Amino acid sequence: MPFSTFTSSRYRRRGALVALQMVVALCGLAGFAAVADAAGSSVAAVRITEVVDESKLVAVGTTARFATAKNDKGAVSDGLPMEHIFLQLQRAPEQEEALTKLIQEQQDPRSSNYHKWLTANELGERFGPAQADIATVTQWLASHGLRVNQVHSSGLTIDVSGTAGQVRDAFHTEIHQYAVKDTQHISNASDPKIPAALTAVVSGMTPLNDVKPRPLFVKRAFTFKCKGCPTGFTNTQWYDEGPADFAVIYNVAPLYKAKHPITGKGVTVTLLEDTDVQDADVATFRKAAGLSSYSGTFSQIHPGPGCSDPGTNGAEGEAALDSEWGGAIAPDATVHLASCADTAVQFGAFIAAINLLDEKSPAPIMSLSYLECEADNGPGPNGNGFVYSMWQQAASEGVSVFVAAGDGAAAGCDDFDTATYAAGGIAANGLASTPYNTATGGTDFLDTFLGENSTYWSNSNGPGGKSALSYVPEIPWDDSCASNVLYIYWGYTSGVSFCNSTDGASFLNIVGGSGAPSDIYAKPYWQKGVAGNPNDGARDLPDVSLLAANGIWEHAILLCMSDPSEGGAPCDYSNPTDALFNSGGGTSFTAPQYASIQALINQKAGGPQGNAAPIYYDLAKSQGVQASCNATNGNKVGSACIFHDVTAGNNDVPCYGPVNCYNPTAGQGYGVLSVSDTQLQVAYPSQKGWDFTTGLGSVNVTNLVNAWP
Repeated sequence: MPFSTFTSSRYRRRGALVALQMVVALCGLAGFAAVADAAGSSVAAVRITEVVDESKLVAVGTTARFATAKNDKGAVSDGLPMEHIFLQLQRAPEQEEALTKLIQEQQDPRSSNYHKWLTANELGERFGPAQADIATVTQWLASHGLRVNQVHSSGLTIDVSGTAGQVRDAFHTEIHQYAVKDTQHISNASDPKIPAALTAVVSGMTPLNDVKPRPLFVKRAFTFKCKGCPTGFTNTQWYDEGPADFAVIYNVAPLYKAKHPITGKGVTVTLLEDTDVQDADVATFRKAAGLSSYSGTFSQIHPGPGCSDPGTNGAEGEAALDSEWGGAIAPDATVHLASCADTAVQFGAFIAAINLLDEKSPAPIMSLSYLECEADNGPGPNGNGFVYSMWQQAASEGVSVFVAAGDGAAAGCDDFDTATYAAGGIAANGLASTPYNTATGGTDFLDTFLGENSTYWSNSNGPGGKSALSYVPEIPWDDSCASNVLYIYWGYTSGVSFCNSTDGASFLNIVGGSGAPSDIYAKPYWQKGVAGNPNDGARDLPDVSLLAANGIWEHAILLCMSDPSEGGAPCDYSNPTDALFNSGGGTSFTAPQYASIQALINQKAGGPQGNAAPIYYDLAKSQGVQASCNATNGNKVGSACIFHDVTAGNNDVPCYGPVNCYNPTAGQGYGVLSVSDTQLQVAYPSQKGWDFTTGLGSVNVTNLVNAWP
């Protein structure tokens, strides 16, 4: 059973996480509801046994955090279209237990169910609600004028469309307009309610507001302000990572040169988006990176039903880098950009993902580089419940899902694009925090701090733009004044002193690789017993990391997005200005990069591998904590290591306010994000083994592929 009682980080007891408790609503309210067969599947029994009485209502959801009386601007028009709301159903407890057990067995080589993946239809037939219950729910929806677009194959998601007036009639909540800072939003004004009889099967609906997940691409930081540098730069060169550099740093090249090359051939990587890109940008990137000689292909798809072509929009930069890096490490792989247009309330990438998972042969690898913190995604069986069931379905079908952990350090609910300090406390990305996906975090390189650029980078570019000479020592990606690497470099003794100084004013931000404990999910079996991972009872993020720097230490990552209508620039990498504009950072890079790595694994293993996270942790347990694998060893790191253990630095950020913010002079200046408000417990420091900064660390790709079971 997956969920704990949702508890916002705003209401954590200081110094410790609240105890995780199970949500009864998600797992079913009926007693005897299913009969398990010998194979571990279940035959659903009818659970809606009472008359659907509209006078007996039960709340099954919540309102958005911004939906307050202060922000309320009144009801929207009754005729406002609200397309593709997902009504979420739930399994009986016995069914959920049986499916959880089966998915674990699918990853256990000793089990007769090892790698026996389900189809979506099999999942619905064996573990979905009874057809009679689904029919009762769809008839009730239709009685309120709502259009049932489809019942997805898993049996857990009903795609519904209607108007604001019909939504009000069915769910007993008005849809209002809200002014939130400089933007306008719509949301349900009160908790939605449904007849009590239906709650035996219905857990909630998502979404009833128009807040969408945000892309995690962070544009290049153009100015490196260093102490004592008259020009503002330590030198006249930047050291950006392209695919050829990645192949050197993370040791991919031996796979390409093997007797039987491992290049991702025959494997498909799917990037989940809500925008299109220019095909020419992907081709330009591959040519510049020396990848055009490989057989890999790129195409854009709009998987139906209910999916319309979104065209291009403000997320094009995100989709471009995903599309380019999704095939950069596996250059012979087939790469699909799967996009659907957003509706007034629904996120287009979710429409694409759930439709793809319904296919008979789903895409074996998926990547998503978007953020919506657990609190904003909706507690319990709302948005978080939908994401949980979607990635759970993926795992049961053998699909490996990689989701970016986030770009706001541990302050997952604050806006990393605009915030100068954290105000919302410690929070995790709800799109990445389920136990059925791999959460990818971010690192930066330490060579600039050490004054060793020349040790790790050539002064000129070789084939494909390669200038990296070896593995480069890594630290957590953190652009803020609370970074202990940054404040030590500037000669300060603490993040508090640096953030409140004139020097530190240039680094007041919360940009950095995200990591935090989930407020919703209990610790999965595969994360237990790993050195460094705390005994906190929670699913902890991230799992693994790679370079996500956006220039603060003179390192960033190359992409190509030339569309001038969306702020692009020509992809002429020989022109320093164009190269700078076509580089950036963010964990948005690390999700498609790990998806591309997974294509190499799938090729060598001979088929889909399902949720990759359990295997990563098994391999980490086998490696243990070894001094030779410490990332600070740089080019002397052990050649047999699978994981580079990042032990220097932190991903702390400045904060202000009463939540998870330690400030020795409260009310006078900034504090730093802390697990405790009364004493400094940095959120979070690097350490030996797993940590909240980079998870298990970065990988030696050849060793990872060869060690994969």
